[in-house]
Amino acid sequence: MNIPFLDNWLKRHERESPDAPLVAAFDRDPEGVAELLAECELLRARVTESGVALDDTPRSLQELDQLPPRWRDDPEELPWIGNDAGLYLGTVIVRNVPGARWQVWPGGGPVVRLASGREIQVVESGLDWAMTGSPELSQVYAEAAEQ
Repeated sequence: MNIPFLDNWLKRHERESPDAPLVAAFDRDPEGVAELLAECELLRARVTESGVALDDTPRSLQELDQLPPRWRDDPEELPWIGNDAGLYLGTVIVRNVPGARWQVWPGGGPVVRLASGREIQVVESGLDWAMTGSPELSQVYAEAAEQ
């Protein structure tokens, strides 16, 4: 699938060097970085307009899955909503699944590591959800909770 705006966005956000600022910050203050990742300001603003409260619970993921995907009408906002959705998904997993924690890869990408050792690329899941509606965020959470 060729999506020019997404290709351009991905080129601007290719993996950073091993001394990426997020990696260094995570090494110094993992809890602070987790709070930063949980902000998801754009997503929170857009869903508040729809009457959905993001309270970091699995139920809020179900509510997100039910929203009409109006963000798809704005190709410039779409990848940012997807990124925020992925970070929000990761936040819900980390706060509700025992043993789950944030991990920042040497290239700077945040993932969620489950107690089993499995890593979930939540940002990719969020981007897929924002673009196509699949996988549902609540389904990714349910699979993580089973681990």
